[in-house]
Amino acid sequence: MLVTAHPLSESLTARLAATVEAGARAQGWDVTRQDLYPGFDPVLSPEERAGYYADPAPTLAEEKRALSDAQVLVLVFPTWWFGFPAILKGWFDRVWTPGVAFDHAPGLGPMLPRLDRLEEVLAITTMGSPAWIDWLVLRRPVRRILRYAILKPCAPKARLTWRVMHDAEAVAEPRIARFEATLRSDLRILARRTT
Repeated sequence: MLVTAHPLSESLTARLAATVEAGARAQGWDVTRQDLYPGFDPVLSPEERAGYYADPAPTLAEEKRALSDAQVLVLVFPTWWFGFPAILKGWFDRVWTPGVAFDHAPGLGPMLPRLDRLEEVLAITTMGSPAWIDWLVLRRPVRRILRYAILKPCAPKARLTWRVMHDAEAVAEPRIARFEATLRSDLRILARRTT
């Protein structure tokens, strides 16, 4: 499953998503791609929230089924304000729901994971800031949230591969090509680990 989140079709994020999709298909994978911008509504409605702990809501049934069936999840997105784009955060809110991504123990106790099929997550993000701010000042907030607040309670067996292109506002072509080569290598490694 490939999920992309950038409003511009000519963005670096879109280019990296195309590279990953081609690389995944080259590995023989069936790729379910969801580009969130052409129509995904990230807003959790009052009705959805009111029924959040009931059986999985019929809304976004196709997206929820794709997530439940995924063995590999690839996320390609920009990091804005050291967080997920709002549309991707909305995807987590509306698709990673009780009965799909997790269950609660009785009495709304600890989360019980449901994404048992998910073995690998490749997260690819672009960031305008230099690496030292992400690492030393803010301690990689997006990676920490994805790993510990989303994957650990919902798919604890999933291995996270994290790729960031820092200083991404003005990137020279040779650097992009090297990054794309790294992503293709990551896909080959994931293919070996998931067969």
